[in-house]
Amino acid sequence: VLTSVDRDDIEDGGAGHFATTVELLKMKKPELLVECLVSDFRGDKDSVSKLAMSGLDVYAHNMETVERLQKFVRDPRAGYAQSLSTLEHAKKAKPDLYTKTSLMLGLGETDEEVIQTMEDLRAIDVDVVTFGQYLRPTENHLSVVNYVTPEKFEYFRKVGEEMGFKYVASGPMVRSSYKAGEFYLKHMIAKERKEAMAS
Repeated sequence: VLTSVDRDDIEDGGAGHFATTVELLKMKKPELLVECLVSDFRGDKDSVSKLAMSGLDVYAHNMETVERLQKFVRDPRAGYAQSLSTLEHAKKAKPDLYTKTSLMLGLGETDEEVIQTMEDLRAIDVDVVTFGQYLRPTENHLSVVNYVTPEKFEYFRKVGEEMGFKYVASGPMVRSSYKAGEFYLKHMIAKERKEAMAS
């Protein structure tokens, strides 16, 4: 997993660096599965396409929270519609690319808002969604509004699977990239590609 820790101030948002890195990794080891967790590239579709077409396997961009809470949780340059557009364009640029996103729960979202977000993600054919508990990193960050129960995380997992996500990871300690989820995703991708080649 290659991760963008912040917005890049270069013109393409760093998409060229990510794309080149993916291309070089694939040149060296073609069977390597590569996931990139990136910003929304300020909504620049050319940057999204550049990375989507680089040979990567999983295009990840985190929605972070439900639509109503975006302005309180995220950088003002980000937004719900812009994030959806980024994920949608990545899939349009390369339809067999896996798209993935993550939401933090415990910020005051309602069940209905979480389900609406899942519906919006499925409408643009996002494949993978993860849900984890928001934990306050420092006193300067937003407070935790509530601690979501394991039963509620399990409920969202079931709802997501019924909606048709290929994989849903949902639990208090789940993060957008974590070993158990990556292991499952790796095997799911390998299996689906093997089946596609056989048919």
